[in-house]
Amino acid sequence: MDDIMNLPPERLGEGTRVTVGIFPTAEDLYWDIAWRMLRELQRARDESRRAVFIVPVGPVGQYERLARLCNDLRLSLAYGVFFGMDEYLSDELQWISEDHPLSFRAHLRREMFTFLDPVLRPPEDSLIFPDPGDPPAVDRLMADLGGADLCVGGIGITGHLAFNEPPAPGENLTPEEFGALGSRVVELTCETRTINSTTVACGNLDAIPRYAVTLGMRQILSARELRLYANRFWQPSVVRRALHGPVTARFPASLVQLHSKAYLYITEEVSRPAGLRLA
Repeated sequence: MDDIMNLPPERLGEGTRVTVGIFPTAEDLYWDIAWRMLRELQRARDESRRAVFIVPVGPVGQYERLARLCNDLRLSLAYGVFFGMDEYLSDELQWISEDHPLSFRAHLRREMFTFLDPVLRPPEDSLIFPDPGDPPAVDRLMADLGGADLCVGGIGITGHLAFNEPPAPGENLTPEEFGALGSRVVELTCETRTINSTTVACGNLDAIPRYAVTLGMRQILSARELRLYANRFWQPSVVRRALHGPVTARFPASLVQLHSKAYLYITEEVSRPAGLRLA
């Protein structure tokens, strides 16, 4: 494992099916996501259909940029259907309120629609999140729409895609079994809650919900195009495990190595070797 942690930037993705790109800054990364989504919307408009997206909250800077591009080009978001990857839950296993500062539903509505000319906004039912009361319903809906054209996402500290955390200790799943999991309610690992607390709660671990509802690995890996992005200071090791570690349910992002059209875009900071060093 030490060998892959010290891989130089120019060797990332070497020998894999995953295309790797490196951007100077997070700003460049956000613009790439916005342009990729825009092009998918344009293709859907030209083909008189609706593009199906799986979209994250993390990265977070792309939606205002997409809205501004759509305003400039007079392109309606009604040409898209947007499936939110996941949402935090209360201890009662219900969606947290949209008034909650960590609500992914509120974030997407705010960032995607607030900056968009009202005449270009999609119908309210174009933004869809998995329902903790019936998680498989979102899987059926996505299947009825023909699956996702484009999945955009990040990678968590445990390697999770959306909130697909690794199997619990003692729970042994093959990569194929894990990759077949559908949407469901999950308990978040301590590692995920800890790293999220450092990025959104000033280290207040108690502020991070213990549960979430997530789209399944099956829905993510079935997307016709999968684009992952990494811009956090702690992600050099994460992207190296995703690209060059063993394909295993113990690190869900490693399953991206099996995808036929996968891309991983990172910042220069994330591209640096993940060697040990004192702060």
